[in-house]
Amino acid sequence: MALGILPSDDHRFHLHPVAPRLAPMFGFALLTASCALASFAFACATPFAAFAVVAAAMLRLRPALLVVTGAWLVNQTIGFGMLHYPVDAGTIAWGFVIGAAALLATAASSTVLGLLPRGRTPLALAITLVVAYGIYELALLAATPFLGGEGAFTAAIVTRIGLTSAVWLAGLVAVCEIVRLLAPLGRKGAMSA
Repeated sequence: MALGILPSDDHRFHLHPVAPRLAPMFGFALLTASCALASFAFACATPFAAFAVVAAAMLRLRPALLVVTGAWLVNQTIGFGMLHYPVDAGTIAWGFVIGAAALLATAASSTVLGLLPRGRTPLALAITLVVAYGIYELALLAATPFLGGEGAFTAAIVTRIGLTSAVWLAGLVAVCEIVRLLAPLGRKGAMSA
Protein backbone atom coordinates (compact mmCIF):
# COMPACT_ATOMS: atom_id res chain seq x y z
CA MET A 1 0.00 0.00 0.00
CA ALA A 2 1.24 3.52 -0.71
CA LEU A 3 3.06 5.15 2.18
CA GLY A 4 2.74 1.96 4.21
CA ILE A 5 -0.11 3.38 6.27
CA LEU A 6 -1.86 0.22 7.29
CA PRO A 7 -5.34 -0.12 8.71
CA SER A 8 -5.52 -1.75 12.12
CA ASP A 9 -8.00 -4.26 13.45
CA ASP A 10 -10.09 -1.31 14.64
CA HIS A 11 -11.60 -0.10 11.37
CA ARG A 12 -12.08 3.49 12.58
CA PHE A 13 -8.38 4.35 12.55
CA HIS A 14 -6.42 5.15 9.42
CA LEU A 15 -3.06 6.35 10.82
CA HIS A 16 -1.16 4.22 13.30
CA PRO A 17 2.18 5.80 14.14
CA VAL A 18 2.17 4.52 17.74
CA ALA A 19 0.43 1.94 19.89
CA PRO A 20 -3.29 2.74 20.37
CA ARG A 21 -2.80 3.49 24.07
CA LEU A 22 -0.21 6.16 23.18
CA ALA A 23 -2.16 7.65 20.27
CA PRO A 24 -3.93 10.44 22.23
CA MET A 25 -0.66 11.71 23.72
CA PHE A 26 1.19 11.36 20.43
CA GLY A 27 -1.63 13.15 18.60
CA PHE A 28 -1.67 15.93 21.17
CA ALA A 29 2.11 16.37 21.01
CA LEU A 30 2.19 16.24 17.21
CA LEU A 31 -0.65 18.70 16.69
CA THR A 32 0.28 21.15 19.42
CA ALA A 33 3.90 21.28 18.21
CA SER A 34 2.69 21.64 14.62
CA CYS A 35 0.20 24.28 15.65
CA ALA A 36 2.88 26.25 17.46
CA LEU A 37 5.06 26.17 14.36
CA ALA A 38 2.16 27.06 12.08
CA SER A 39 0.98 29.83 14.40
CA PHE A 40 4.33 31.58 14.19
CA ALA A 41 4.61 31.00 10.45
CA PHE A 42 1.03 31.74 9.38
CA ALA A 43 -0.70 33.46 12.36
CA CYS A 44 -4.37 33.45 11.33
CA ALA A 45 -3.92 30.88 8.56
CA THR A 46 -3.12 27.92 10.79
CA PRO A 47 -4.08 24.72 8.89
CA PHE A 48 -6.76 23.50 11.27
CA ALA A 49 -8.44 21.41 8.55
CA ALA A 50 -5.25 19.34 8.19
CA PHE A 51 -5.02 19.03 11.97
CA ALA A 52 -8.66 17.89 12.07
CA VAL A 53 -8.03 15.16 9.49
CA VAL A 54 -4.93 13.83 11.26
CA ALA A 55 -6.66 13.82 14.65
CA ALA A 56 -9.70 12.03 13.22
CA ALA A 57 -7.50 9.52 11.39
CA MET A 58 -5.60 8.60 14.55
CA LEU A 59 -8.28 8.84 17.24
CA ARG A 60 -11.92 8.26 17.97
CA LEU A 61 -14.09 11.37 17.83
CA ARG A 62 -13.95 12.48 21.47
CA PRO A 63 -10.15 12.34 21.88
CA ALA A 64 -9.76 13.86 18.40
CA LEU A 65 -11.91 16.82 19.48
CA LEU A 66 -9.85 17.21 22.65
CA VAL A 67 -6.57 17.12 20.72
CA VAL A 68 -7.79 19.72 18.22
CA THR A 69 -9.03 21.87 21.10
CA GLY A 70 -5.54 21.66 22.59
CA ALA A 71 -4.00 22.74 19.30
CA TRP A 72 -6.47 25.63 19.06
CA LEU A 73 -5.58 26.72 22.62
CA VAL A 74 -1.89 26.71 21.66
CA ASN A 75 -2.72 28.83 18.61
CA GLN A 76 -4.70 31.34 20.66
CA THR A 77 -2.07 31.51 23.39
CA ILE A 78 0.63 32.22 20.84
CA GLY A 79 -1.57 34.71 19.01
CA PHE A 80 -2.59 36.75 22.01
CA GLY A 81 0.50 36.17 24.12
CA MET A 82 3.37 36.36 21.64
CA LEU A 83 2.04 37.76 18.38
CA HIS A 84 0.10 40.48 20.21
CA TYR A 85 -3.29 39.99 18.62
CA PRO A 86 -5.48 42.92 19.65
CA VAL A 87 -7.48 42.12 22.75
CA ASP A 88 -10.88 43.30 21.57
CA ALA A 89 -14.31 41.72 21.22
CA GLY A 90 -13.96 41.10 17.48
CA THR A 91 -10.61 39.34 17.70
CA ILE A 92 -11.68 37.23 20.65
CA ALA A 93 -14.91 36.31 18.86
CA TRP A 94 -12.96 35.29 15.75
CA GLY A 95 -10.76 33.12 17.97
CA PHE A 96 -13.82 31.24 19.20
CA VAL A 97 -15.22 30.96 15.67
CA ILE A 98 -11.92 29.47 14.49
CA GLY A 99 -12.05 26.99 17.37
CA ALA A 100 -15.63 26.02 16.57
CA ALA A 101 -14.78 25.67 12.87
CA ALA A 102 -11.82 23.42 13.74
CA LEU A 103 -14.07 21.22 15.88
CA LEU A 104 -16.70 21.03 13.11
CA ALA A 105 -13.94 20.03 10.67
CA THR A 106 -12.81 17.34 13.10
CA ALA A 107 -16.32 15.92 13.48
CA ALA A 108 -16.77 15.97 9.70
CA SER A 109 -13.41 14.25 9.24
CA SER A 110 -14.35 11.51 11.66
CA THR A 111 -17.65 10.97 9.87
CA VAL A 112 -16.09 10.91 6.40
CA LEU A 113 -13.32 8.53 7.45
CA GLY A 114 -15.94 6.25 8.97
CA LEU A 115 -17.84 6.15 5.67
CA LEU A 116 -14.93 5.66 3.27
CA PRO A 117 -13.47 2.26 2.36
CA ARG A 118 -10.37 1.30 4.32
CA GLY A 119 -8.13 0.10 1.49
CA ARG A 120 -7.09 3.47 0.05
CA THR A 121 -5.90 5.52 3.01
CA PRO A 122 -4.05 8.28 1.08
CA LEU A 123 -7.11 8.82 -1.12
CA ALA A 124 -9.38 8.70 1.94
CA LEU A 125 -7.24 11.32 3.67
CA ALA A 126 -7.32 13.56 0.58
CA ILE A 127 -11.11 13.30 0.29
CA THR A 128 -11.45 13.92 4.00
CA LEU A 129 -9.26 17.02 3.78
CA VAL A 130 -11.45 18.47 1.01
CA VAL A 131 -14.55 17.94 3.16
CA ALA A 132 -12.88 19.20 6.36
CA TYR A 133 -11.52 22.29 4.64
CA GLY A 134 -14.91 23.03 3.07
CA ILE A 135 -16.66 22.74 6.44
CA TYR A 136 -13.97 24.84 8.13
CA GLU A 137 -14.19 27.64 5.55
CA LEU A 138 -17.99 27.60 5.49
CA ALA A 139 -18.09 27.91 9.27
CA LEU A 140 -15.74 30.89 9.11
CA LEU A 141 -17.70 32.45 6.24
CA ALA A 142 -20.92 32.07 8.24
CA ALA A 143 -19.48 34.38 10.90
CA THR A 144 -18.62 37.22 8.52
CA PRO A 145 -22.06 38.88 8.61
CA PHE A 146 -21.57 39.33 12.35
CA LEU A 147 -17.81 39.84 12.63
CA GLY A 148 -16.77 41.21 9.23
CA GLY A 149 -13.78 39.96 7.29
CA GLU A 150 -15.48 39.06 4.01
CA GLY A 151 -12.34 40.21 2.18
CA ALA A 152 -10.45 37.16 3.48
CA PHE A 153 -12.63 34.87 1.37
CA THR A 154 -11.31 35.64 -2.08
CA ALA A 155 -10.63 32.67 -4.36
CA ALA A 156 -6.89 33.33 -4.16
CA ILE A 157 -6.79 33.39 -0.36
CA VAL A 158 -9.06 30.37 0.08
CA THR A 159 -7.05 28.42 -2.51
CA ARG A 160 -3.71 29.36 -0.92
CA ILE A 161 -4.87 28.31 2.54
CA GLY A 162 -6.34 25.10 1.11
CA LEU A 163 -3.05 24.24 -0.58
CA THR A 164 -1.19 25.09 2.62
CA SER A 165 -3.49 22.68 4.48
CA ALA A 166 -2.76 19.97 1.91
CA VAL A 167 0.99 20.43 2.36
CA TRP A 168 0.59 20.32 6.14
CA LEU A 169 -1.50 17.15 5.89
CA ALA A 170 1.18 15.50 3.76
CA GLY A 171 3.85 16.57 6.23
CA LEU A 172 1.90 15.35 9.26
CA VAL A 173 1.20 12.00 7.56
CA ALA A 174 4.91 11.75 6.73
CA VAL A 175 5.80 12.36 10.39
CA CYS A 176 3.32 9.68 11.44
CA GLU A 177 4.80 7.27 8.91
CA ILE A 178 8.37 7.99 10.03
CA VAL A 179 7.43 7.43 13.67
CA ARG A 180 5.63 4.20 12.74
CA LEU A 181 8.67 2.95 10.84
CA LEU A 182 11.12 3.91 13.60
CA ALA A 183 9.04 2.53 16.48
CA PRO A 184 10.15 -1.10 15.98
CA LEU A 185 13.79 0.04 16.05
CA GLY A 186 13.27 1.65 19.45
CA ARG A 187 11.68 -1.50 20.84
CA LYS A 188 14.52 -3.70 19.52
CA GLY A 189 17.12 -1.43 21.11
CA ALA A 190 15.27 -1.50 24.43
CA MET A 191 14.98 -5.29 24.34
CA SER A 192 18.69 -5.80 23.65
CA ALA A 193 19.83 -3.52 26.47
